[in-house]
Amino acid sequence: METLLPGITAQRVPTDRLTAAVLSVAGRAGPAVLFVHGNVSSSLFWQPAMLALPGPFRPLAVDLRGFGDTDPEPVDATRGLRDYADDLAAVIGALGLAPVHLVGWSMGGGVVLQYLVDRPGAHGVASLTLVDPVSPFGFGGTRDARGTLCDPPGAGSGGGAANPDFVARLAAGDRTGESPLSPRQVLLAHYVKPPYVPEHLDIFVESMLSTRIGDDHYPGTSRAVDAWPGIAPGDRGVLNTMAPTHFRIADLSTLEPKPPVLWLRGADDVIVSDTSLYDLAYLGSIGAVPGWPGAEAWPPQPMLAQTRAVLDGYAAAGGRYREVVIEDSGHGPHLDQPGRFLAELHGHLSGA
Repeated sequence: METLLPGITAQRVPTDRLTAAVLSVAGRAGPAVLFVHGNVSSSLFWQPAMLALPGPFRPLAVDLRGFGDTDPEPVDATRGLRDYADDLAAVIGALGLAPVHLVGWSMGGGVVLQYLVDRPGAHGVASLTLVDPVSPFGFGGTRDARGTLCDPPGAGSGGGAANPDFVARLAAGDRTGESPLSPRQVLLAHYVKPPYVPEHLDIFVESMLSTRIGDDHYPGTSRAVDAWPGIAPGDRGVLNTMAPTHFRIADLSTLEPKPPVLWLRGADDVIVSDTSLYDLAYLGSIGAVPGWPGAEAWPPQPMLAQTRAVLDGYAAAGGRYREVVIEDSGHGPHLDQPGRFLAELHGHLSGA
């Protein structure tokens, strides 16, 4: 099927790391706004927002390695999200985009944060927008706003936390809605707030199905451990990049300069949440994962409190950020509340 909307153009951008797929809007010029997608998705999810973003901005979106049409290079999870952040830097350099406004969704929020942290003083970031971002202490296995590990090896996070039925349906190219674990139904239940149905649903399902599957990609490797819930992160693949043993951004206070940050989140997000349906500790607390050791030993990860604590530290050191909660929205406010999303984003870009 045709996956590009009218007005969107695609190109393959060679860099010294890999060849990346980049979308843009035909005929648009001005300050660059680079959209970075999240896990189990691709740049295709950004098309409606790119087309609707008012001037004078030039919207672009990139596919991360192993997603969409970018080269499926293996992912070294021991570097956290740095493989992706370094690829992003290579694309920005190849296209001459700096200074650039960065917009990161979910895992992409962690990618743009890592990009910023690794290039202080020379990163050329005009502004940062985090859309339902992964916690700066990763996904799973931490217990408080400081990101304290529940178990030193990171048990409860990484590649072993993926639902094997969902992984199998991705690998099989399941385009049906027959199972609640089909990509289509996961999107409708979790990426947006039900009962909202995106206009370009079939394109978004194709985007999800572009995810490469395997140990070097999604979900990645895993290790068996004695601690509950019996799995700990491996060193390869997507989910391990966000394990708290590999990805931790505890302090943004020393960054100079400090670009303005907008934190946008859906009020009804069930993926990045203090009661996340993807957090094994929360699932244990509601009886969905057996053997949960209890709230004192293994509380659900306070993802929102963790992000807020790090951004508060950024503000205390002279930076500025704004948290905006979009009502009646799930994990993708650019999908289910596009008007509010674009208004907040355009105001942020214009004031940067």
